[in-house]
Amino acid sequence: MSGDEAPMVPTTAAVKAPARLRITEIFHSIQGEADAIGWRTVFVRLTGCPLRCVWCDTEYSFHGGDWHAIDDILAEVATHGAKHVCVTGGEPLAQKRCLILLRKLCDAGYQVSLETSGALDVSAVDPRVRKVMDLKAPGSGESRRNLWSNLDHLLPHDQIKIVLASRADYEWACAMLAEHALADRCMVLFSPVHGAVEPRDLAEWILADKLPVRFQLQLHKLLWNDAAGK
Repeated sequence: MSGDEAPMVPTTAAVKAPARLRITEIFHSIQGEADAIGWRTVFVRLTGCPLRCVWCDTEYSFHGGDWHAIDDILAEVATHGAKHVCVTGGEPLAQKRCLILLRKLCDAGYQVSLETSGALDVSAVDPRVRKVMDLKAPGSGESRRNLWSNLDHLLPHDQIKIVLASRADYEWACAMLAEHALADRCMVLFSPVHGAVEPRDLAEWILADKLPVRFQLQLHKLLWNDAAGK
């Protein structure tokens, strides 16, 4: 550069924009599921899902939402003063930058859980995160979407959740429990579809078959009769 040339100044387009995610909502509540049940938790619900389970209770998260910079998400989470954070959806892993959010939440010292459908690859999720991964039973209408290779990426602190809409779903779940030695991998949760399977019936099936699984009801629905899933 000659002495009379001005130094190059980066254009606005050249400045890297902050990483963003499309968010349906961020809210503070009691965790109603999995091994963190009962803990005060901040939920970060990402927008979008490639699945359409027939019993889904969060269809409002499929579309819409607003873009938030990841650092702004962390700042909002911090305002609630909770140690537990649950990243959910929709299907949070449908947004690739979800992996960045998970890592930054762990770096900030939170106990982080991820609720994921089991249809998308979980291998790149930060190992500090507690993955709560669905296996979709036939009654969901999406059992063909199960990505069985995900089982090889589960850690002992992770959980497999199977939501059951019928006795046939229960029989399927029992078969998968045995075929894939699910209980040897991590905690397995059996949960009844609200209004489709009586909780007492499911509890009695588990007892009769002496299954190594954890029976689960959605605590938030018991507390607030919340059919929308919050």
